Parts: sequence; C-alpha cells; structure tokens
Amino acid sequence: MTTALITGATRGLGRETARRLAGLGWTVWIGARDIEAGRRVAAELAGAGDGADVRAVGLDVTDDASVGDAAETVAAAGTGLDVLVNNAGIGGRFIGPRETTPADFIAVYGVNVLGPVRVTSAFLPLLEQSVSPRLVMVSSGMGSLTVTNDPSRAESTMVGLPYPSSKAALNMITSMYAKELPAVRVCAVDPGWTATDFNGNAGRQTVEEGAEAIVAGASADTVPGLFFDRRGRLPW
Repeated sequence: MTTALITGATRGLGRETARRLAGLGWTVWIGARDIEAGRRVAAELAGAGDGADVRAVGLDVTDDASVGDAAETVAAAGTGLDVLVNNAGIGGRFIGPRETTPADFIAVYGVNVLGPVRVTSAFLPLLEQSVSPRLVMVSSGMGSLTVTNDPSRAESTMVGLPYPSSKAALNMITSMYAKELPAVRVCAVDPGWTATDFNGNAGRQTVEEGAEAIVAGASADTVPGLFFDRRGRLPW
C-alpha cells in the first residue's frame, strides 16, 4: 500500500490530488490546518477507490509544533510515508512592485517557502524509510524566470513581487533537495492557471486538469524533469 501526505488538502488542487490518489487505492493523509475540515474531506473521499484509506491530520505549515505533532501522528499510525506533496500555498496581495512593502512578503514566504522546508524536514526521516520515496513541491510558472519573461506566456503579463519570488525560491529549494537526496525522487510541478478559490475561480483550466501534474509527480513511473507541468518539462 502506497501512502501519501498532502498539505493544504481540504480544497482546490490539494483536495483533487487527494481524491485522485485515493482512487488509486492509496492511503492518503489530508494535511489540514482546520482538522474538522480535514475530517470532513477524509470522510467524503474514503470511498474514492478500492482499498483507499483516507485520514486527516492537523497540520499548519507555519507552526513548528503543529508540523512536529503531525509527523508523530503519521509515524505512530504505522502507515509509513512514500509520497509527500507540499501543496499548501497562499497568494498574498498581488500588487505592483512600486506599491509592495517588506511586510507583504512575510505571510507569503511563511507559507510558500518556509512551509515546505518545515514540513519536509519533519517528515523526511519517515519518507526515507520508503522503498520508493517521492517529494513533490507544488510550484508555479510564475516562479520561472524564463516563463515570466516570455511574451507568449500569460505569466509575463502578471507583475508582482511576493508570490512569484516565493515560487522562484521554492524552485531553488527543490533543486537543492534533489542534489541532497539522491534516493528520493524530488520534483516541482506547475499546476497552471486553475479555477480554484485561490484565484476567485478565475483560472483557465479545471481543477481536474490542474491536478494532473501533481498526480504525475506523486504517482507516475517517470516524470519529464525536475520542473514540469501537465504538458511537459518547464524551464527554470
């Protein structure tokens, strides 16, 4: 039985990823800042696939104690951990660089940059016990210097500081984990501009389409590179 933990899994891309992995018959941990919401989602998804075991664990990626307690809970449950998906993220205020202040970075970096590092650090001892460990960082095309400077891409028209730079930082973090952890398959994925609560449902693709790259990073036998979307490899 393969086991995955997904942060920020009570809605949007995280929930859809959980649904898809549960549909494979996996054990799926719903990482949820609101444990009651996590339990509701776990109950809803429990019948998603034959043999699926969907559980909730309280997990606030900005809090050391919460993340540590979550790691202890998963370890004590005896399910093991094969796949860790760092999905939790926030957009912050998307305003122009001229109006941005240092304070605008704090919450965004706390979730998007420090969160994945905190969670990965806490769960890595358990993940490394797997025979096929996988670490998936949910990034964005907005974190690619190449993509955001390509006039043919929609990302080039969106000018901001905290969110794009947080995802660029996450990409570098992914690259460094990949070097440090040769026994773990590490990747960053770009879901694409997906209609979710995150963007007021303004995205151009469905949540099912958006989850494809995340699911591939978690479950596919091979992936197209260290950073990719549902269409293939992406440039840094």
